[in-house]
Amino acid sequence: MQDLEKHLFMYEKVAEHLESGIHVIDSSGRTIIYNRKMREIEGMEIEDVLDKNLLDVFQFHSEEESTLLQVLNTKEPTLNVKQTYFNIAGIEITTINDTFPIFHDEVLIGAIEIARDVTKLEKVMRDQAHKRSASLYTFESIIGEQIRLQEAIETSKRATRTSSPILICGEIGTGKELFAQSIHNDSARSNKPFITQNCSSLSHDMLEKLLFNTDLKENMEEEARPSLFQQAQGGTLLLDEINSLNTSLQGKLLNFLNRGTDLPYDVRIMATVNEDPIDAIAEGRLLKDLYYRLSIVSIFVPSLRDRKEDLPALTSFFIEQFNHHFAMNIQGLTPEVESIFQQYDWPGNVRELEHVIEGAFNLVGFEETIDFIHLPFGFRQRIQHSTSSEESQDETEFLYQSGSEIKPLEIFVEEAETYYIQKALKYHDYNITKTAKSLGMSRQNLQYRIRKYGIERNSF
Repeated sequence: MQDLEKHLFMYEKVAEHLESGIHVIDSSGRTIIYNRKMREIEGMEIEDVLDKNLLDVFQFHSEEESTLLQVLNTKEPTLNVKQTYFNIAGIEITTINDTFPIFHDEVLIGAIEIARDVTKLEKVMRDQAHKRSASLYTFESIIGEQIRLQEAIETSKRATRTSSPILICGEIGTGKELFAQSIHNDSARSNKPFITQNCSSLSHDMLEKLLFNTDLKENMEEEARPSLFQQAQGGTLLLDEINSLNTSLQGKLLNFLNRGTDLPYDVRIMATVNEDPIDAIAEGRLLKDLYYRLSIVSIFVPSLRDRKEDLPALTSFFIEQFNHHFAMNIQGLTPEVESIFQQYDWPGNVRELEHVIEGAFNLVGFEETIDFIHLPFGFRQRIQHSTSSEESQDETEFLYQSGSEIKPLEIFVEEAETYYIQKALKYHDYNITKTAKSLGMSRQNLQYRIRKYGIERNSF
């Protein structure tokens, strides 16, 4: 092997191990070096690109938007330039590029590009820009008359008068973001951005970049890629499912929020958890100090199984919505389906109800009511499985009043817990410290459950 070939071989091996994309073309635009990282970024195989002309493989809006070809034309380097283009399969790619001309004896012989992938981040930013204008819900959008739902609405309405942090607790599908948007739209911040970020949808590294602009300045033009706090300036930032953040990032968020009046942004923070926050703290999924910091106002959104009296109103709302969307004229449910809906446990809550009704609209022919056969196949399977697995009454029947229907275990346990806490509070004349001690729990845990179950002194 000649020395020149050895040197080229070594350069190519070095390029293969770099964590930046490397793409080198000759003066005619033909690819000479195309490293592993660049192949990962662009989703291409080396044989698809190597020795081929750049414009035969990639699509650009115009030749000038290829930074490699631009440098060939101008013979001047370009630094930190964002480029969006498409690979041979039509998949969009966005990179931040440093591109340099290559000279030999003052003759231009090619160009080299060092690329950093921001495709995912670019998509997130576009999604956030969409969400900025998607704060559509108000308190009038919240359907239901059940007492705990109304208490959550009243708490939310009172919270519109301040800018204190808010923690919204509720199972998946209960409508926590609907409450957050309603608070924002009824507050003095209503004409400012409402930014939502689901904390379970991205890697922790990506979330840290989005929250605090960490490392963004190195990877892109900082002003063009603001952090979530910068995007929400003057408005509201909702961190959805905050209990899915790792504790390290929760700690960084807590330190940031603890700066108080020294914060560089005027942003109201809201957060949601999809489980009992006390359980999340006990099991290490939520930092206790972050819980204290965010739960200045706590809102508890009840599950659908706890407010089945609202099913008719919710069902009518979704039927009307999908009638308009699909240009149909469904009038309601058959008595059989109404009975099924009342007996079903709705683990997916209001969101599941919406999806079941939308699925039924796709199976209805010319009928005016939704019958059992129109319900989505998966839902019908769950109903049939639940029915076939019901057991006959046994020795545990004494737990229920004669003639009452068997309740789901979770509802029974919740009602029993509420009753026992009420009895303990009454016994200790509503002394929180003594009651908590007798129940073997902390004051914080007891006060959380009093708020969660809506226990008032005059209720027992």
